[in-house]
Amino acid sequence: MTTMLQILRERSWLLLCLIAALTACSGNGGPLVTQTLDTRTGVTVLRATAPLILYSDNSAYAAHARDFVYLGPVEINTMGVRSHFLWLGIWSTIRDDERLSTNRDGFESVVLFVDGEPLPLEIAGWTLDAIGVSEPVYVKPVASAAEAYYHVTLDQVRLLATAQRIDLRVGTAWPRTYELWDQQGAARAALEEFARRGFD
Repeated sequence: MTTMLQILRERSWLLLCLIAALTACSGNGGPLVTQTLDTRTGVTVLRATAPLILYSDNSAYAAHARDFVYLGPVEINTMGVRSHFLWLGIWSTIRDDERLSTNRDGFESVVLFVDGEPLPLEIAGWTLDAIGVSEPVYVKPVASAAEAYYHVTLDQVRLLATAQRIDLRVGTAWPRTYELWDQQGAARAALEEFARRGFD
C-alpha cells in the first residue's frame, strides 16, 4: 500500500526532474552582449556579458599561485564612428608585497596567439579616458586588478571568436604566457555574439 509520504516524494522527484529539464532547455536566458549609453560622454558602449579568463601558473611563488587576465571586447560608438578595443583585467593570487614586479609589468607589450598566429596588440591606455568613457565597461575581477585597453579591429575580434586555441604572451625581457582557463562556454558564446553584432 502506498503511503501519502511516498506519493509526495514521487511527485517532488517528478517536479525536480521537470524543473531541471526546463532549465537545461532554456539555457541561461540572459543576454550575451549588452549595449549602454555613457551619459557623460555620449558614446554607446557594446560589450560581451562574460569575459574570457586566461591564467599563468606561478608555482615558483606558492603551490597554487596564479596570475590571471580577463579579456573582453568593447565597441565604442561615437556618433556613428566605431572603435574596437580589448579590455584586460589583470590580477594575481599573489599579494603585491610578495611580487617581484607589479601587475602591469610587461603589459605594454602584449601578443595574442589565435590558433598559433601572433596578433600583437597596441595599448590604448590604462584608464577609462583611453577609450572615451566615464564608467567602467567591465567589472574588475578583484578590487586590486589593473585594467588596460588595447586597439583591435572587428576582424581581429572575429578571429578571436572563432579560435580553437587562445594564448597571451606579455613582456619582452621576461615574457609570461597565459592560456585559457577551462572551456568557458558562456564567455565564448558572448564573444561570438559580440563578433556578430559589432559593426565595422
